[in-house]
Amino acid sequence: MGPLDDTICALSTPPGTGAIAIVRVTGPEAFAMVHALGGPDLDAVRDRKAELVKLADEEGPIDEAVITLYKGPRSYTGQDVAEIAVHGSPYIQQRLLGALTDHGARLARPGEFTMRAFLDRKLDLSQAEAVADLIASSGRAAHKLAMQQLRGGYSKRIEELRQRLVDLCALVELELDFSEEDVEFAKRDDLLALLDTLLYTCTELITSFRYGNAIKQGVPVAILGAPNSGKSTLLNALLEEDRAIVSDIPGTTRDTVEDTISLNGVLFRFIDTAGLRDTSDTIEQLGIDRSYKKAGEAQVVLLLGDATTLSAGALRTQADLLRQRIGAGVTIVPVLNKVDLPDASTGGDDLLRISARNGTGLDALKHLLLDHVNALPHDQSDIVVTNARHVAALKQAVSGLEDARAGVLNGISGELLAIDMRRAQHHLGEITGRITSDDILGSIFGRFCIGK
Repeated sequence: MGPLDDTICALSTPPGTGAIAIVRVTGPEAFAMVHALGGPDLDAVRDRKAELVKLADEEGPIDEAVITLYKGPRSYTGQDVAEIAVHGSPYIQQRLLGALTDHGARLARPGEFTMRAFLDRKLDLSQAEAVADLIASSGRAAHKLAMQQLRGGYSKRIEELRQRLVDLCALVELELDFSEEDVEFAKRDDLLALLDTLLYTCTELITSFRYGNAIKQGVPVAILGAPNSGKSTLLNALLEEDRAIVSDIPGTTRDTVEDTISLNGVLFRFIDTAGLRDTSDTIEQLGIDRSYKKAGEAQVVLLLGDATTLSAGALRTQADLLRQRIGAGVTIVPVLNKVDLPDASTGGDDLLRISARNGTGLDALKHLLLDHVNALPHDQSDIVVTNARHVAALKQAVSGLEDARAGVLNGISGELLAIDMRRAQHHLGEITGRITSDDILGSIFGRFCIGK
């Protein structure tokens, strides 16, 4: 990710024309470089005070800018930081960046500002990842989870688990110094109870990932059904726009059409698919195969049936057959559409009935989707795993804890027991960054936007 003793700069606002653009500079020479362009005198630097200055380079004036200086270590990166707000002309942005690099600054790599904050212990690794999640959040629920993780609640839970393992290992390893005296500092019954508690908590966090990932990435919902069952009409009704082509001609949709909608702060990704039927059309069959593929990848499948041609029982049978084909891990919701038409089948069962054309039953459908998300297992205190890297580390920690538990039951030596517990401790430390490698840091911060 580059050295930490140089000075870096980057555009922190989106590229392109705008009212204001912010260029950020951090490093040991940040203030000196800004001063060289017309910024505040170094002897009169006022921490966290915005000042209006005229910036210029060798070619002449660049712009009038508002500069705010943050003295390290009381800054985002822990080093001196200057934020330069200029008018949002792409020419001004590039000219300012060019002037800074002429004075010795280096253009920052993706995530390099936040990486410096992590290395200076302003954030732990899970909090740093929450910064990226916060920037990418596209709904209230995703924003809430990212903010909770950024504040450190999740890190605190992981660190509590890790510290309990540290204390346990210390007691077990202390026994090794008194092996000849057969002293037991960690009572095996107490040790077993604590390992069970840690296993339960880690497993609970792993289970919460399905909920956390749904909130973070959006809940994928595939709309399946026979041709002309109203799939595209339903997608358009949910999105409140003409996103998919609607036609009376069977087989109009031959590829998937996707778009998103936020329901009560939760993002849903709806996927309109090709109609399911037997066909000799090669192109249409490819679309049908893709429909089944998307159904298997979704969390929820809305199986739409035409209420004028299909009974509730027949639609339930189709749902059972679909479940056998795509597996039991997907929630399949049979829905009868076109209930507004005169020859539509009536009620008498608990099947959801809607009219995508006039909006009947759409509110009930939306509530059903939200109920599905809320039913996913998660900690009501909002300690939820949203990161696949954390899940992998937790699973490795669980493996170490399970081996340690089996070791206690089998009466293995404290030396071997400590190895398994240290392994679990190591993987928990990977989550918060107490245990890191250059490869892990490069992978994490390389996914950030430049300037953050």
